[in-house]
Amino acid sequence: MPENETWDYTLYVPNDLRAVTVCRRTLRLILTLHGLIGLVDTAELLATELVSNAVRHTKGPAALRVRRTREGVVWIGAWDSDPAPPDPPRPLEQVVELEEGRGLGLVVACAEYWGWMPSARFGDRGKYVWCELVAA
Repeated sequence: MPENETWDYTLYVPNDLRAVTVCRRTLRLILTLHGLIGLVDTAELLATELVSNAVRHTKGPAALRVRRTREGVVWIGAWDSDPAPPDPPRPLEQVVELEEGRGLGLVVACAEYWGWMPSARFGDRGKYVWCELVAA
């Protein structure tokens, strides 16, 4: 496969905590098959946090979306049906001992960029919380 190949995958999942594992394993397979094994561990951590938040904090379905740009950026996003923005991330040093509340702090610490955007694609209300990793 060419190094500058672009691709885009979306996996829709029910509001079920088991979906987090399905997403994590699917992401590992996608990145491995595209020769991006060096990103797998970090990408899995980030996808786990994003999808886990989508499933835990909303009542509807969710989705994992992963794509690669021509420039070598791997974009990982979790869609959920709640249009409200996520709570701002807390610095890891403030939440390291807590059982909850570390998710977006880990994303901020490990990703090149992160953010969120409202989504009305296909008539579905909701949002994407996303992050980027450089594949090069």
